[in-house]
Amino acid sequence: MMTLPNILTFFRIFLTPIFIVCLFAEFEGARFLALIIFISASITDAYDGYYARKNDMVTETGRFLDPLADKILVSSAFISFAIMGLIDFWMVAIIIFRDLFVTGLRVIMSRKGFTMMTSKIAKSKTGVQVGIIIFTLVFLSLKGINWFLVKEYLYFVAEYQLVYYLTLIVAIFTVYTGFTYIQENRQAIRKIMN
Repeated sequence: MMTLPNILTFFRIFLTPIFIVCLFAEFEGARFLALIIFISASITDAYDGYYARKNDMVTETGRFLDPLADKILVSSAFISFAIMGLIDFWMVAIIIFRDLFVTGLRVIMSRKGFTMMTSKIAKSKTGVQVGIIIFTLVFLSLKGINWFLVKEYLYFVAEYQLVYYLTLIVAIFTVYTGFTYIQENRQAIRKIMN
């Protein structure tokens, strides 16, 4: 069904390749534009779920596409940062593997008639990932600006490799939330395996 929440989800998927192109483009302000596009896409993520629940417009298509759109957008950003040499590819692999694992588990449980339980800490995972991506995009957007405070900020972030270590923390947290999914749904998983 082409409800407003589903249209917003498709729009978020559509924005992802434009975000990537801007991130790697050479024209002036390209990375700032990538930051704006990413923030806009993240806002649609927050709004479409809220709107769907408020107006009783939750659909099976939306339940499947909404988290998929999130994973496409977030994974594209982390892969891009790895290509740029800001983070290691193994961090990206961990994040993507966890998301694929949870998505696969959700599909299997749904086919067996179970609904996956989501803990509060697992729900915060996307917010934490979006936070570090926006932090990194701000860092990339400000490069080349010679204002004193901006130069000090860029030096501090680069000197202490904040993008690298914050992403490392996010990767570890992402894995932890994967274990919380297993813990919260262990009874249903046992029934499926038996």
